[in-house]
Amino acid sequence: MNDLRVFFSWNNVVEISVIVPCFNEAGNVLPLMKELAETLRPLGRPFEILYVDDGSTDETPARLAGAAELYPELRFIRHKRNFGQSAAFMTGFQNTTGDIIITLDADMQNDPHDIPGLLEELKSCDMVCGIRLKRHDTFIRRVSGRIANRARNMFLKDGIRDAGCAYRAFYRRVLVQLIAFRGLHRFLPTLCIIHGLKVHQVEVNHRPRTSGTSKYGIGNRLFAGIYDLFAMRWYRKRHFSPRRTESHEG
Repeated sequence: MNDLRVFFSWNNVVEISVIVPCFNEAGNVLPLMKELAETLRPLGRPFEILYVDDGSTDETPARLAGAAELYPELRFIRHKRNFGQSAAFMTGFQNTTGDIIITLDADMQNDPHDIPGLLEELKSCDMVCGIRLKRHDTFIRRVSGRIANRARNMFLKDGIRDAGCAYRAFYRRVLVQLIAFRGLHRFLPTLCIIHGLKVHQVEVNHRPRTSGTSKYGIGNRLFAGIYDLFAMRWYRKRHFSPRRTESHEG
């Protein structure tokens, strides 16, 4: 353990940054960290895991502190209050260094063992998005997600099949010209497509929640995204490309 801690403390070259936003997920901290470490360590690629605690009111901060003693790859940052998942992702983007970024939920419904497949697919694109074809959620969550995906595809026609799935792998370069707003995490693949980047979608395993409670329902998933749909349509028409210059010598 001491040798590992020295390695991760002094080796500044991190290839993969895993960002895990969390809010009141105390019971899932250690089980998820165990699976992430078991999956990532055999890859032989330097990595870090950053938990962003979005103002939890349960034992999550204490569990994170305990997990950091066991796993030298783990760091965590705590928000002053609950700002939402998109803000947690932004905090993660700003406080990691890996050229490859992986995002996933803290509720253990995303399976860490899918990470090698995501990284393999990433070799041929800029971003890989997960698709939860066999969702283990409540009826309300499944229906609201289905309606939301259909509505956004009618507006945006971006082909993203599961915008609510936070399980993604992408290169840090896709964060250029990123717009920070509530709901960003649902539209990050759309912004990549608007900017001319290549986005692939792959099926990922989705597991039943065994600890904690869901933070989303119809109100904060379906209705909250209506304004964002109009905003994305406006941005698609009004943006300018981040690739604006021609290469030249001298």
